[in-house]
Amino acid sequence: MPVLYKTIQSTMKTKDGDKLYHPRTVYVGSVNTEKIAQEIAEYSSLSKGDVKNSIDNLVTVMTRHLQSSEVVMLDGLGTFRLAMKSRGKGAKTKEEVSAAQASLQVHFSPASTRNSDRTVATRSLVTGVKCVLYKPETTDSGNSGGGNSGGGDGGIEDDPLG
Repeated sequence: MPVLYKTIQSTMKTKDGDKLYHPRTVYVGSVNTEKIAQEIAEYSSLSKGDVKNSIDNLVTVMTRHLQSSEVVMLDGLGTFRLAMKSRGKGAKTKEEVSAAQASLQVHFSPASTRNSDRTVATRSLVTGVKCVLYKPETTDSGNSGGGNSGGGDGGIEDDPLG
Protein backbone atom coordinates (compact mmCIF):
# COMPACT_ATOMS: atom_id res chain seq x y z
CA MET A 1 0.00 0.00 0.00
CA PRO A 2 1.31 3.48 -0.80
CA VAL A 3 1.86 6.39 1.56
CA LEU A 4 -1.14 8.71 1.29
CA TYR A 5 -0.96 12.49 1.33
CA LYS A 6 -3.26 15.44 0.93
CA THR A 7 -2.68 19.06 -0.02
CA ILE A 8 -2.78 21.66 2.76
CA GLN A 9 -2.56 25.43 2.39
CA SER A 10 -0.20 27.13 4.81
CA THR A 11 -1.72 29.59 7.26
CA MET A 12 1.42 31.73 7.02
CA LYS A 13 2.03 34.05 4.09
CA THR A 14 5.31 34.33 2.22
CA LYS A 15 6.97 37.73 1.94
CA ASP A 16 5.08 38.06 -1.36
CA GLY A 17 1.77 37.57 0.49
CA ASP A 18 1.08 34.10 -0.91
CA LYS A 19 -0.20 31.19 1.16
CA LEU A 20 1.61 28.23 -0.36
CA TYR A 21 0.40 24.63 -0.57
CA HIS A 22 2.28 21.66 0.84
CA PRO A 23 1.77 17.89 0.90
CA ARG A 24 0.84 16.40 4.28
CA THR A 25 0.84 12.73 5.18
CA VAL A 26 -2.54 11.13 5.88
CA TYR A 27 -2.73 8.14 8.24
CA VAL A 28 -5.67 5.78 7.86
CA GLY A 29 -4.98 3.69 10.95
CA SER A 30 -2.35 2.55 13.38
CA VAL A 31 -0.74 -0.71 14.39
CA ASN A 32 0.15 -1.71 17.95
CA THR A 33 2.80 -3.96 19.45
CA GLU A 34 0.45 -6.98 19.53
CA LYS A 35 -0.17 -6.72 15.76
CA ILE A 36 3.52 -6.21 15.00
CA ALA A 37 4.39 -9.22 17.19
CA GLN A 38 1.80 -11.36 15.37
CA GLU A 39 3.16 -10.38 11.96
CA ILE A 40 6.80 -10.98 12.99
CA ALA A 41 5.82 -14.38 14.43
CA GLU A 42 4.42 -15.32 11.00
CA TYR A 43 7.90 -14.73 9.51
CA SER A 44 9.83 -16.60 12.19
CA SER A 45 9.90 -19.69 14.39
CA LEU A 46 9.02 -17.57 17.43
CA SER A 47 5.57 -17.39 18.98
CA LYS A 48 3.66 -14.12 19.14
CA GLY A 49 4.33 -14.05 22.90
CA ASP A 50 8.09 -14.53 22.38
CA VAL A 51 8.18 -11.68 19.87
CA LYS A 52 6.07 -9.40 22.10
CA ASN A 53 8.40 -10.13 25.03
CA SER A 54 11.42 -9.32 22.84
CA ILE A 55 9.87 -6.01 21.73
CA ASP A 56 9.05 -5.11 25.35
CA ASN A 57 12.63 -5.92 26.36
CA LEU A 58 13.98 -3.88 23.44
CA VAL A 59 12.05 -0.83 24.66
CA THR A 60 13.34 -1.34 28.22
CA VAL A 61 16.97 -1.68 27.11
CA MET A 62 16.75 1.22 24.63
CA THR A 63 15.25 3.44 27.34
CA ARG A 64 18.10 2.64 29.71
CA HIS A 65 20.74 3.48 27.08
CA LEU A 66 19.00 6.65 25.87
CA GLN A 67 18.65 7.85 29.46
CA SER A 68 22.39 7.23 29.90
CA SER A 69 23.18 9.77 27.13
CA GLU A 70 23.92 7.05 24.58
CA VAL A 71 22.79 6.86 20.97
CA VAL A 72 21.00 3.60 20.09
CA MET A 73 21.77 2.23 16.61
CA LEU A 74 19.71 -0.73 15.36
CA ASP A 75 21.15 -2.24 12.17
CA GLY A 76 18.72 -2.05 9.28
CA LEU A 77 16.29 0.11 11.25
CA GLY A 78 18.01 3.31 12.29
CA THR A 79 19.37 5.49 15.06
CA PHE A 80 17.56 6.80 18.13
CA ARG A 81 18.87 9.66 20.27
CA LEU A 82 17.54 12.01 22.92
CA ALA A 83 17.55 15.71 22.08
CA MET A 84 16.75 18.74 24.20
CA LYS A 85 14.34 21.34 22.85
CA SER A 86 14.43 24.70 24.60
CA ARG A 87 11.18 25.98 26.07
CA GLY A 88 10.69 29.70 26.34
CA LYS A 89 13.53 32.17 26.39
CA GLY A 90 17.20 31.44 26.80
CA ALA A 91 19.42 32.58 29.65
CA LYS A 92 21.82 35.51 29.55
CA THR A 93 24.59 33.63 31.35
CA LYS A 94 25.83 30.04 31.41
CA GLU A 95 25.15 29.84 35.11
CA GLU A 96 21.43 30.49 34.61
CA VAL A 97 20.99 27.50 32.27
CA SER A 98 19.26 24.40 33.64
CA ALA A 99 17.67 21.25 32.24
CA ALA A 100 14.29 22.57 33.40
CA GLN A 101 14.44 25.05 30.49
CA ALA A 102 14.09 22.24 27.95
CA SER A 103 12.01 19.21 27.13
CA LEU A 104 13.44 15.92 25.94
CA GLN A 105 12.45 14.38 22.63
CA VAL A 106 13.46 11.13 20.96
CA HIS A 107 14.82 11.70 17.45
CA PHE A 108 14.90 8.85 14.95
CA SER A 109 16.93 8.65 11.73
CA PRO A 110 16.32 5.71 9.39
CA ALA A 111 19.32 3.53 8.60
CA SER A 112 21.01 4.41 5.33
CA THR A 113 23.78 3.26 3.04
CA ARG A 114 26.16 5.57 1.20
CA ASN A 115 27.57 5.59 -2.31
CA SER A 116 31.33 5.85 -2.81
CA ASP A 117 30.96 9.65 -3.18
CA ARG A 118 29.33 9.74 0.32
CA THR A 119 25.85 10.58 -1.02
CA VAL A 120 22.95 8.65 0.48
CA ALA A 121 22.12 5.59 -1.63
CA THR A 122 19.21 4.16 0.35
CA ARG A 123 17.30 4.94 3.52
CA SER A 124 15.73 2.07 5.36
CA LEU A 125 11.95 2.33 5.78
CA VAL A 126 11.52 4.90 2.99
CA THR A 127 13.40 3.37 0.04
CA GLY A 128 11.01 2.45 -2.75
CA VAL A 129 7.96 4.07 -1.15
CA LYS A 130 5.24 5.32 -3.47
CA CYS A 131 3.19 8.38 -2.52
CA VAL A 132 -0.39 8.73 -3.74
CA LEU A 133 -2.81 11.64 -3.34
CA TYR A 134 -5.46 10.73 -0.75
CA LYS A 135 -9.00 10.68 -2.10
CA PRO A 136 -11.61 9.96 0.58
CA GLU A 137 -14.19 7.42 -0.48
CA THR A 138 -17.62 8.87 -1.11
CA THR A 139 -21.01 7.28 -0.51
CA ASP A 140 -23.77 7.17 -3.10
CA SER A 141 -25.18 10.45 -1.74
CA GLY A 142 -21.90 12.20 -2.48
CA ASN A 143 -21.02 12.85 1.16
CA SER A 144 -17.63 11.85 2.47
CA GLY A 145 -17.64 8.56 4.36
CA GLY A 146 -17.31 8.08 8.07
CA GLY A 147 -19.78 10.73 9.17
CA ASN A 148 -16.99 13.06 10.24
CA SER A 149 -18.74 16.42 10.54
CA GLY A 150 -15.51 18.09 11.63
CA GLY A 151 -14.49 18.63 8.04
CA GLY A 152 -11.43 16.38 8.29
CA ASP A 153 -10.79 13.10 6.59
CA GLY A 154 -10.92 11.06 9.78
CA GLY A 155 -7.24 10.25 9.42
CA ILE A 156 -4.33 11.26 11.59
CA GLU A 157 -2.21 13.99 10.07
CA ASP A 158 1.52 14.65 10.13
CA ASP A 159 2.57 18.29 9.87
CA PRO A 160 6.07 18.40 8.32
CA LEU A 161 6.26 22.15 8.94
CA GLY A 162 5.94 21.80 12.72
